[in-house]
Amino acid sequence: MKRSAAVERKTTETEISLALELDGTGQYELDTGVEFFDHMLSHVAKHGLFDLKVQARGDIGVDFHHVVEDVGIVLGQALREALGDKRGINRYGTAFCPMDEALVQISLDLSGRCFLAYDLRIGRPKVGQFDTELTREFFQALARSGEITLHVRQLAGENAHHIIEAAFKALGKALDQATMLDPRQTDLPSTKGSL
Repeated sequence: MKRSAAVERKTTETEISLALELDGTGQYELDTGVEFFDHMLSHVAKHGLFDLKVQARGDIGVDFHHVVEDVGIVLGQALREALGDKRGINRYGTAFCPMDEALVQISLDLSGRCFLAYDLRIGRPKVGQFDTELTREFFQALARSGEITLHVRQLAGENAHHIIEAAFKALGKALDQATMLDPRQTDLPSTKGSL
């Protein structure tokens, strides 16, 4: 069974089309109008082995906030849709990813409950034109719309680009682990019988 989803979102601020294939090979086509964000999303696809296509337009003349947040919303929706009833998945994922001096851990639970614990200490307000505070906005939107318990923890790092990149790489690896099917798990991975 193909685990994939295509989601569209249109508001007065953004217009987003996203296609996700969980059992992919890490292929991506990304065009959000925010080059640094495209670069970060490429790490989620590549290291999560997801096939990901994102086409986004928005009011980036104002700032990048709406595009970044809304892509997080749509990606979370696509994850939920692609996972279906979540039968047979691992559910949990943890990854530690280094990027030179930076080291970030992501632990997540595809629990059906949204929660974000965010501890990235990014010392600069911008990387190029990208407002670094939008990193949190993306993770918050993803956790909320994907109904994910998500912990983002910086263990080391000084360079803003390296810290953010390590976080997105870790997100890809942790999502790959959590969404993977385990042939031993024939039911929902929950003692409650629901997620």
